[in-house]
Amino acid sequence: MTTFDISSHSTSRRPIAILGAGHIGFAMALLLQQSGDYDILVVDRDPVRLAEVANLGISTRLATDDASLQAAIDGRFAVLNALPFHRAVPVATLCARAGVHYFDLTEDVASTQAIRTLAANARSALMPQCGLAPGFIGIVGHDLARRFDTLHTLRMRVGALPRYPQGALRYNLTWSTEGLINEYCNPCEAIVDGVRTTVPALEGLETFALDGVEYEAFNTSGGLGTLTGTLAGKARQVDYQSIRYPGHNAILKLLLNDLRLRDRRDLLKDILETAIPTTDQDVIVVFATASGFKGGRLVQDSYSAHIVGTQVDGHTLSAIQLTTAAGICTALDLVAQGKLPQQGFVGQESVALADFLANRFGSAYAREGELVL
Repeated sequence: MTTFDISSHSTSRRPIAILGAGHIGFAMALLLQQSGDYDILVVDRDPVRLAEVANLGISTRLATDDASLQAAIDGRFAVLNALPFHRAVPVATLCARAGVHYFDLTEDVASTQAIRTLAANARSALMPQCGLAPGFIGIVGHDLARRFDTLHTLRMRVGALPRYPQGALRYNLTWSTEGLINEYCNPCEAIVDGVRTTVPALEGLETFALDGVEYEAFNTSGGLGTLTGTLAGKARQVDYQSIRYPGHNAILKLLLNDLRLRDRRDLLKDILETAIPTTDQDVIVVFATASGFKGGRLVQDSYSAHIVGTQVDGHTLSAIQLTTAAGICTALDLVAQGKLPQQGFVGQESVALADFLANRFGSAYAREGELVL
């Protein structure tokens, strides 16, 4: 565990609301509190979770419907949405109506498309997909892509993995189970032979070694964010896969396909949360490669990072808490600093990798990451 500096850079405090007081919402509140630059209100329907946040000395509010959410949103500079993915569009709608900047962590493709449409007439910035994947990996991918005169392939791989894997799945729950099931079941956007398309989740299995550790990777939904639209007509192959330890994919196919649990997602969620332990002892693995022509030569550029958890003001944050919260807090900071558009839809491609890594929150990635040229 290491620490990093997120101390205040200004004398004014902007009012913001964090919706959701779960593990990620707690981490967001903690990081933003330590910065000293934001007047924070955390909103949730669970009084127990709110009590944990209140113990930090942060204001909280109980909200159980859209009317109470709207009251919490009105007059804020920004809203950071850490609620389940199916709340993304309703909350973004409330923020657009109030003229409040909106940020979320959704991996849901349909929700992002709906928010893009909503943003066309928005007076504020609407910026979904601000976490790890989608989120940071899209910033890395776009940075790699723009280095080439002609881009051939861009492959992005991310894993949120236990540091001490046990059991046949060799996996622990480290974030939203609903989001995880979405990634394993929904169609995956990609560019194949220069054409935007979708490919099936769990397919495209590959194996590789990184720093002496064996991994597998396979298609999962949502990780590309809006990159397929940005790179359409500019690349032959663009794809995203989740990294797991070997053997995970085969068991998932048994559960989802042979036992048809993809059609019974509530049951699958119950099984996973009953049988698979959570862990704070995790590691984030990020690996992206791009190849193409640069200056008349065929070259390949890569980016890799391993990120573990940290201590913030005596509180332990797991690697997934840290990276996810750091991503959305960085997006908020960059909008507040005027480094990103102030209205309309804002994709992750709008964020320069150098700006992200130089940010006090984004530095959580820079500590363990390296650019391999």
